[in-house]
Amino acid sequence: MKDSGVGGLEGPRSRSQLPLNTMKASQLAAAAPATSRLFPASTVAPSPGSDETVAKPWNTKNLGLRLGTDLASAATAAVMVAPVISIIDRSIMENASGRRSLFDSFKSSFKTLLRSPHRVILSKPFALIFAVYGGTYLTANTLDTATSTTRALPATHVTSGTAKFAASSAANIGVCIYKDQVFVKLFGPPGVTPRPVTLPSYALFAIRDCLTIFASFNVPPLLGPALSGRLGPEIQRYVSGQTMAQFAAPAMVQLASTPVHLWGLDIYNRPTVTCWRDRWAVVRKNWAVSTAARICRIVPAFGVGGVVNYKMRRGLMEKLV
Repeated sequence: MKDSGVGGLEGPRSRSQLPLNTMKASQLAAAAPATSRLFPASTVAPSPGSDETVAKPWNTKNLGLRLGTDLASAATAAVMVAPVISIIDRSIMENASGRRSLFDSFKSSFKTLLRSPHRVILSKPFALIFAVYGGTYLTANTLDTATSTTRALPATHVTSGTAKFAASSAANIGVCIYKDQVFVKLFGPPGVTPRPVTLPSYALFAIRDCLTIFASFNVPPLLGPALSGRLGPEIQRYVSGQTMAQFAAPAMVQLASTPVHLWGLDIYNRPTVTCWRDRWAVVRKNWAVSTAARICRIVPAFGVGGVVNYKMRRGLMEKLV
C-alpha cells in the first residue's frame, strides 16, 4: 500500500466509470439486464397523465343480443300480467266511482276474458297496462345492461341503487299517469261528462307509484340475501329468498299506497268536496277491499311479472356471458 501523504494508507484505486453520455451502445445494452433486474417493469408505475395509463375496457360482448334479451323479457312478463291487471284496475275504478261494485265488475270482465279473450287483449285497457309494465321492466333491464357494460361487469349483473329507482319510477309514473287519466274517464261516475284530471290527483298517483316501484325493484335485491340466510336448505330447494322478497315487498307496500290511490280517485270523482274528513270517510270505507284488490293486482304485476322478467333475463344472459 502507498502512503497517501495525508496520514493514511491509500487503498486500491477503483476502476473509473464512464459518464452515461459517453457510453457506447454496446455498453448500454450490456448494462440493461442489470437495470431490469433492479427495477422490474411491473413495479414501475406510469406517471399520471402518461400515455401508458390504460382505461378499463367496457363489456360490450354480445351487446345487441343483451338488449334484445332485455326487450324480450320485459314484453313476455308484460303480456302475462296485463289481462288480469287491466280487469282488476277497471274493478277498482268502477267501485270507487259508484258504477258497479268491485266484485260485480271483476266477475263481468273475467267472464269476458274466458269467453272472448280477444275482446280483452285488443282493448285499450290491456294496451295501456302492457305499456305501463312493459316499459317499466324494459327500463330496469336496460339500466342493468348499461351498468354492466360501462363498468365491465358480467351481463347477469342486477343493480339496486338510486339510479334504478329514479329511472324505473320515471318510466312507470309517466305511462301510469296517462293510463290513470284514461281509466278515470272510461270508468268514472255514471252520467258525468269526463273532465281533465287535476294536478292534486296526478301528484297522489305519482306518490303511489313511487312507493310501489321502490318496493318492487329496490327492496328485493337488498331483502333477498337476508331472507336466503334465514332459510334452511330444504326450503331453498323450492323457493329462494329473492323470489320471496319479490312477492312480499310489493304486496306489503299496498297497505300504505292504497289510501293514496283512493284519495286521488276521490278528488277526481268528487271535485266539489272541500272537507278532508269527508274524503277520508270514503277512503276508509273502501280501504280494506281496495287494498285486497291491489295486492291481488300487484302480485301478478311485480310478483309474477317481476320473477318472470328476472328469471328469463338471467337465463338468457347466462348464455351470452
